[in-house]
Amino acid sequence: MSLKPPTSSSDHAEGNLKAKLEIVEYGDYQCPYCGAAYPVLKELMKEYGSAIKFVFRNFPLSEIHPEARIAALAAEAAALQGKFWEMHDAIYEHQSQLDESFLLGLARKILPDADQFKTDIQKESLANKVDGDFESGMRSGVNGTPTFFVNGKKFDGSAENLLELIKENAS
Repeated sequence: MSLKPPTSSSDHAEGNLKAKLEIVEYGDYQCPYCGAAYPVLKELMKEYGSAIKFVFRNFPLSEIHPEARIAALAAEAAALQGKFWEMHDAIYEHQSQLDESFLLGLARKILPDADQFKTDIQKESLANKVDGDFESGMRSGVNGTPTFFVNGKKFDGSAENLLELIKENAS
């Protein structure tokens, strides 16, 4: 399966935005497997970030993870203040505590304007962004989280497999 649509400026990306190697993760903030992948991906970016463009797309599996959608909305609301990755990381680092009041507490710590966050998290445009990411995952053949794409092609493996692949190709 291939990534549909390809990444664009509307995606959240970090690392080298012009890198030849592009990794896209479809993730769910409440998914334990995504939580386990998070430190591996952080290590990957620390070691190879200058050679990788890493993109995160929301894929909240709300039926089994009831706090995943509000967490995705919180990350999107933080993005409006230029703090997507800070919120993304804080959510994964406190994955077991996700609820609205905890997310507001994170916003107070991370964001310049927590009151604006309270307004932003309600915005239909953010719900549309989360829904759009989810729909692109469905079109791309995502049926669980985390799912990775490497240079537009579905990667059948874990974050550890991804790290191994990149280590092998970097040496």
